[in-house]
Amino acid sequence: MNESDIFRALADPTRRAVFERLLAGEKNATELREGLAISQPAISQHVAVLRGAGLVNETRAGRHVNYSVNPDGLMPLFDWLARYRAFWPTRVERLKTLLKEMDQ
Repeated sequence: MNESDIFRALADPTRRAVFERLLAGEKNATELREGLAISQPAISQHVAVLRGAGLVNETRAGRHVNYSVNPDGLMPLFDWLARYRAFWPTRVERLKTLLKEMDQ
């Protein structure tokens, strides 16, 4: 997976809510749907997109399916952010300098 897949998957507010619920621990589709105004097929589609982006793992136990967060799925996003992290220290220093100049 790449960062575009992850951004696309997390762009939807419902998918973000599902992902955040999974951060608390493993859940099945019924538990994920609680409190959301969406159908069971819709929750399955959202989970499928998250799985396709590598963000969610699926564990089968007989007829039951449980989902959990795949922490390694976020690595492409962290790698993408790391490329831009180098720009911030110099920009923050420039901002500090500008604010000091404005105060004088």
